[in-house]
Amino acid sequence: MSIYHKPAAEVRTELEIKRSRFISIAAPVDDIPSCQAFIQSVKDEFPDARHHCIAFIAGAPNNSQCYGMSDDGEPSGTAGKPMFNVLMHSGLGEVAVVVVRYFGGIKLGTGGLVKAYSQATQMVLDALETREVRPHFAVEIEGDYAFESDIRHWLTELNARKIECQYGQSVTLTAEVEEPDLLAERMQQVGQGRIRFKAQD
Repeated sequence: MSIYHKPAAEVRTELEIKRSRFISIAAPVDDIPSCQAFIQSVKDEFPDARHHCIAFIAGAPNNSQCYGMSDDGEPSGTAGKPMFNVLMHSGLGEVAVVVVRYFGGIKLGTGGLVKAYSQATQMVLDALETREVRPHFAVEIEGDYAFESDIRHWLTELNARKIECQYGQSVTLTAEVEEPDLLAERMQQVGQGRIRFKAQD
């Protein structure tokens, strides 16, 4: 897994071509559900628009499991695919773009649509500020209840995400971290060998 970039925040741009308005909205998304929620929020905001065309990479750029696109009523291949091609060439991950079109009464033709949706997507990507995403590794930490606050402290210090906790005879925490080796060192220092630490390869 390599380092990539994602949008730092939602951005909007607008383009007018032959009286058709193209409102492009790009946003950071963590996964498919958050991507779907973002797309729905745009549809709710612009319910009277003729089309809400979509392209997204809801994960790492090379993870084809989280790709998606939609022409939303435009002729097949004239909106979602050109938008997605622009996204792929950007190298960004965890990104969704919706282009909202208000039809201006003049048909653009298939070539004109491909060009318009590509341009609208490129324009909003050019306006984005991005931030670096480093790969996260799943870890599992098990120890006596006495260690729980220390374990949570170091998970927080190392910007862990998706922290979950199970209580049994001992406490088991799972999370995703960028630096599992550093966390392993901290757990050794805290537990003096009494904390069991396991990282995913």
